[in-house]
Amino acid sequence: MNEPFFQGSRDRALIITGSWLNEILLEKKKKKKKLKLKFPRTAEEEKKQSEKRRRAEAYKEQQQKNFVDLACECRAVICCRVTPKQKAMVVELVKKYKKAITLAIGDGANDVNMIKTAHIGVGISGQEGMQAVMSSDYSFGQFRYLQRLLLVHGRWSYIRMCKFLRYFFYKNFAFTLVHIWYSFFNGFSAQTAYEDWFITLYNVLYSSLPVLLVGLLDQDVSDKLSLRFPRLYILGQKDLLFNYKKFFLSLLNGAITSLIIFFIPYGAYLKTMGQDGEAPSDYQSFAVTAASSLIFVVNFQANWLGYILLDFC
Repeated sequence: MNEPFFQGSRDRALIITGSWLNEILLEKKKKKKKLKLKFPRTAEEEKKQSEKRRRAEAYKEQQQKNFVDLACECRAVICCRVTPKQKAMVVELVKKYKKAITLAIGDGANDVNMIKTAHIGVGISGQEGMQAVMSSDYSFGQFRYLQRLLLVHGRWSYIRMCKFLRYFFYKNFAFTLVHIWYSFFNGFSAQTAYEDWFITLYNVLYSSLPVLLVGLLDQDVSDKLSLRFPRLYILGQKDLLFNYKKFFLSLLNGAITSLIIFFIPYGAYLKTMGQDGEAPSDYQSFAVTAASSLIFVVNFQANWLGYILLDFC
């Protein structure tokens, strides 16, 4: 692990010009090559040249990594008198060495490369034209609106998307795994456990409304509280609401639900006798019972009680 460049916890800022940025990134201007005769190189010369390029590339990569580490220890970094290419390179270095989600904001044509390089591009419509706005993902009129974009709409969007994905995986695992349990009892004949019409309408009609409402309208706190307590934004920075653990918990929840939905109706219809002396354990009765149970369970899981259980997991 590399040692920090600065000792202590004081706030620091880094100011660097475009010329020094070129020295750090080792991005020299290419000179025009003069025409001259070239003789074939020997194997030893090729090996030396290859080793020289490898060392230069390793040195360049180390320089770039040191620059990113130094910049991350500062509270603010100002790059002045830089070209559009250098702006994009700085964003690319952060993406490469920090594995972070980057956002670039600009208001002119010289910011287009930087906006396109970042994961999220924001353009400000002003007096420098509309090139930045046309190349961005989001646009607004003043820089101060960035706070609301991140702390309110960005946070709401992250929470909605996480709940949407977790519920989507859960309901489809609960739906699909029933066919796997049923295959052990039908001789692996590829016969479905539900009616064909139910398979077609399950995601379109029977379980679409809860997940759409959550994905579009869910708000855990108001916008005023989101702006008042910026620390709520840390949930998205640390990926606390959707990660591998949450995914496998959704898988486990769906598997347990599918086991209950399949084996309880199957055991109930396995050895039953009606009042007329005939067994009502036909395929259609079992399929309708399992499908009705699935609809009730997955829609109940989409309610607040269901989400409390999911968040508790």
